[in-house]
Amino acid sequence: MNKKIIIFTLIAAIAFANAQTPTAQELLAKVDNNEIYKTIVYEGDIIIEHNNKRFVKTLKAWAKDNSDSFMEFLNPEDKGTKYLKKGGRLYVYSPDNEGVMLISGHMLKESMMGSDMSYEDAINNETLASRYDAALSGTEKVKDREAFVLDLTAKKKTESYPKRKLWIDKENDDLLRYELYALSGAKLKEYNLIKTEIINKKRFPVEMEMKDLLRKNSKTTFIMKNVIMDEPIPDAVFSQRNLER
Repeated sequence: MNKKIIIFTLIAAIAFANAQTPTAQELLAKVDNNEIYKTIVYEGDIIIEHNNKRFVKTLKAWAKDNSDSFMEFLNPEDKGTKYLKKGGRLYVYSPDNEGVMLISGHMLKESMMGSDMSYEDAINNETLASRYDAALSGTEKVKDREAFVLDLTAKKKTESYPKRKLWIDKENDDLLRYELYALSGAKLKEYNLIKTEIINKKRFPVEMEMKDLLRKNSKTTFIMKNVIMDEPIPDAVFSQRNLER
């Protein structure tokens, strides 16, 4: 074969391969698009396994845009406990104390209801693209799925997790796994996707597992059921009156 033809074929093949590989920013946008919503209402189970003990908490939740959310626990041990995120602040109402408390500062990093998720993990709905710079570092397999690997670096020093590593399914853009890191490089938490559903033409994660690596023998499984997206929610849901009712 003519050397010129060989060289042209190689250049064309490389160009085609590059055209088929999305950029880090495109991949991050796809993840955000699948997981961000205008409004959402769902029922949920939080299954906590810690030190050979198992706890199941049930809840109902409402959320709107990136700002407001309301959550009420329904299981007997926590019945009546409610959380309200409003105006960048997080409030909790406990029927035991019959009062509302503001959760702020270092308290936001504490475990939510004894789970492997912190309060920040549970309430943050900001897009990853708005908070992190992304770099594509290669491809790997996750549970027999081919995935792109992204390394994220926080844009602001105030970010709880300065570094993240993401595995994104090559075929359907599911966020299969992510790891959360401290600035030192120490791995703090691991997330693994268990199940997605098509909701409003989006592949939305409805079952996932989180492990806080600072807790021994611990993992939390979060299951979302009866998910309704992008339907109007009355403003009264996200009110102090609803919290104290």
